[in-house]
Amino acid sequence: MKQAAHPTSELVRVFGRIGLLSFGGPAAQIALMHRNLVEERDWLTEDQFLRALSFCMMLPGPEAMQLATYAGWRMRGVSGGLIGGLLFVLPGAIVITVLALLYANFGTRPETAALLLGVKACVLVIVAQALVRLSAKALKSPSAYALAGLSFLGIFAFQLPFPIIIAAAATWGAITATNDTPKEIPQKHPSTRPRTLILWTALWLAPLPVLWLIGQQFLFSLAAFFAKLAVVTFGGAYAVLAYMSQEVVITRGWLDAPQMVDALGLAETTPGPLILVTQFVGMLAGHSVGGVALALIAGVLTLWMTFVPCFLWIFAGAPHVENLLARPRLLAALQAITAAVVGVILNLSLWFALHVIFAKVGQVTLGPVTLPWPEFSSYNWQIIPLITVAFALIGPLKRGVLFTLVVCSAISWGLSLL
Repeated sequence: MKQAAHPTSELVRVFGRIGLLSFGGPAAQIALMHRNLVEERDWLTEDQFLRALSFCMMLPGPEAMQLATYAGWRMRGVSGGLIGGLLFVLPGAIVITVLALLYANFGTRPETAALLLGVKACVLVIVAQALVRLSAKALKSPSAYALAGLSFLGIFAFQLPFPIIIAAAATWGAITATNDTPKEIPQKHPSTRPRTLILWTALWLAPLPVLWLIGQQFLFSLAAFFAKLAVVTFGGAYAVLAYMSQEVVITRGWLDAPQMVDALGLAETTPGPLILVTQFVGMLAGHSVGGVALALIAGVLTLWMTFVPCFLWIFAGAPHVENLLARPRLLAALQAITAAVVGVILNLSLWFALHVIFAKVGQVTLGPVTLPWPEFSSYNWQIIPLITVAFALIGPLKRGVLFTLVVCSAISWGLSLL
């Protein structure tokens, strides 16, 4: 597949603009790229854009960032892919760095808590909308509904790890595919060079042996966890957040539940992929262990382990887009994963809602089942009007996410003065 030649300065200008304006989650980001790359320029045709989007949705990781990487790769090979991907991530990463350090130092102050309550109300509505949209796309058969229900029960009631749920759904989708005969596959397509796989895999995993050899146990555990997370991030950031919350809060104890909720809320305020919440989590965990210096190192390390594999997936798989999209069993497995992800996001929605509406949430155990259980006396009365305002602004009034975040935070601060 031959890449079109475009000046580097033009790629930097266009993808830099996309990176700075990419607020509002994957749907808004994909629409922004479509306008810039297809409608305003002829860098991609409509068919090429849709095939690229389908390919990126098959991959683990943030599909919008990977779409930007693929588009850059189409324009100027690996250097173009790096420009597209890095400029999509860097503006948000810089903002997250500042927010994480401010939060680590001022997050417990009353005025900060008041502002964040408005952010949480807005995020609760955003997550619910994402659940509704994904359900409409993914749940089109009784088996899809069954997969969603089982995945919800597995993670909500039985605390099953997210990778097990994804693996089980993929296996079920592959073995129940109704047509194992591939569609027509293009006969001529370039192959992925082995050195591409070796180079990017080595770059991605290089921090692990280094950290292990120098005895940095915390940083090694952090890097290993986010490397594993990068492989199982099918279904978008909201699905990953459920798994990350389970691991970071319950299993590893790096953050508590309110901090995890705040991390998601603040990540919604930045441009770039929502998966940048991993950087926020890594920085808070690092700050609690070793202060500002370790927070900055942990943030860079988290970004590396999260986003370097995105370049690996694109540079290794981009030459085979048409081939991969013509495999019925692969597509069936991915459709099953998407259905299961609906149940996982439902779990995240309930978990997030409980920790926003109630200040204290415990657990109740009934045999093999463990359920979250709020202390009803810790109910936060201010959150209901904020949720109502956020729903009205994002829903019927069609206002942007950033505008809604500002309005809800201002109202929350005003209510706190009462």
